[in-house]
Amino acid sequence: MKVKLLTTISFFTYQLSVSQSEKLLHGKVISNNNPLNKVEVINKTAKTSTTTNHLGEFSILVRSKDSLLFFSKDYFFTRLKITQENINQNNIVINMVIKPEELNEVVITNIKFDPVKISQQEADDIKLAKDAGSLQKYTGVYNGTITNGIDFARIGKGLYNLFRNKDDEPIKNKAPKTNFKKLLATSIPNDFFIKDLHLKPEEKDLFIEFCDADPTSETLLKNNNILSTMDFLFAKNEEFKKLKTDRIN
Repeated sequence: MKVKLLTTISFFTYQLSVSQSEKLLHGKVISNNNPLNKVEVINKTAKTSTTTNHLGEFSILVRSKDSLLFFSKDYFFTRLKITQENINQNNIVINMVIKPEELNEVVITNIKFDPVKISQQEADDIKLAKDAGSLQKYTGVYNGTITNGIDFARIGKGLYNLFRNKDDEPIKNKAPKTNFKKLLATSIPNDFFIKDLHLKPEEKDLFIEFCDADPTSETLLKNNNILSTMDFLFAKNEEFKKLKTDRIN
């Protein structure tokens, strides 16, 4: 009986150790059934990474419950929580969704127009006077006007009132992005700041400014690596949280 018990315990211990050891996971990244080349595959848990080949294939060491991140600048960020089933299957397929084409930034300048100081009654009187003096109406001679045409004075006044800025304040242009901010915009998805760093949406811009002020950000520009950038953001997030706590206290 004791022998059977020891054998059973040894078996389960062996199974547990096998399940917890690293396994080489194979997979393929596609989009609309087309393989994607040079997609960064990052094991966020183990802090290792690799890239897909021209067939969209990759191999990376994983354990159960590891978090894999798939990144390509032209596609939406994709995550996968590794399960034992994924490891046993050893042939996962990741389908990435392409981002819609972004338009170039448009700067809008607020242009003020002098208001048309004319009442509706005055506009109607002018129209009535024009109709009364119309050569076409009384003589049949065409004078270049359109009978029952569009009342441009009324429409002009209406458009001005519709698009006028209530406070008559000029629209402020956005501050230009630094190279580091551009790096984050093209390599780090927005949900990383919310889900991984647990920042509030209104804190994101302030946090990026905080990171941009660190000289290390210049080093990341010279050696662009998404894993190093994420590690930097995690480290700065701890400093950022401490500053917030100190300020509250």
